[in-house]
Amino acid sequence: MAKLGEIDYIRRAGPKEREHILNKPFSEPMCGYLLSDIGTIMRLLPAPPATLLDLGAGSGWTSCLFALTGYQVTAQDISPDMVELIELNKKRYGATMLTPIVSDYESLDFDEEFDCAVFYDSLHHAEEEHAALTSVYRALKPNGVVITAEPGTGQSQTPEALRAVQEFGVTEKDMPVAAVIATAEKIGFRCTGVFERRFEPKPLIHAETLRTYRGAYGFISASLREMSWRLKGGHLTEGHYVVLQK
Repeated sequence: MAKLGEIDYIRRAGPKEREHILNKPFSEPMCGYLLSDIGTIMRLLPAPPATLLDLGAGSGWTSCLFALTGYQVTAQDISPDMVELIELNKKRYGATMLTPIVSDYESLDFDEEFDCAVFYDSLHHAEEEHAALTSVYRALKPNGVVITAEPGTGQSQTPEALRAVQEFGVTEKDMPVAAVIATAEKIGFRCTGVFERRFEPKPLIHAETLRTYRGAYGFISASLREMSWRLKGGHLTEGHYVVLQK
């Protein structure tokens, strides 16, 4: 059963992986991207001191950042070992507005208690994403917002995902933006925004363009052409944020 794989992950992965998870995001080579990622999500959320449900929170590094920003955070994870790490990080960072709980986000025991919720790289671990989104719908107050931040199509076939499934029995699946929206709308959510999630900054003006167009008119013209190209492209290839409202 995949949920048992999630529950037992830290114990089976060993002390080195536990230390790595505890020290996220600073233990990650892509630390800068992860911090930028959370900054983007904060800009899409209601402002603090909103009540926030952090779903599949892992070691709670995201929960701590939300709490230190002023959100009243409940951090949920299915694994008691992960919740122990959340408690450690809560003390380490002095994140007083943070309450960790052990639960399954597919069957939460909340009823209209939160202003907002976040699935940060966690919805694609759900056995039943419909159950997870339904559970969160119940947990949100009227007009409450949930943000899903998911990797792009093909994530389930990456070497890391395939190894996790084989070694630990966890769930790894693709979570395309269209599927998230379709499932959420069946439950009663309405989609209020979709934003591209990029792993690398994309220059609005390329260096070659800057060298070619030295004058103000050339610079502006190049800018407009680049922006037009981006708008016509519309491909969500690297990941996405979806904003849903109850």
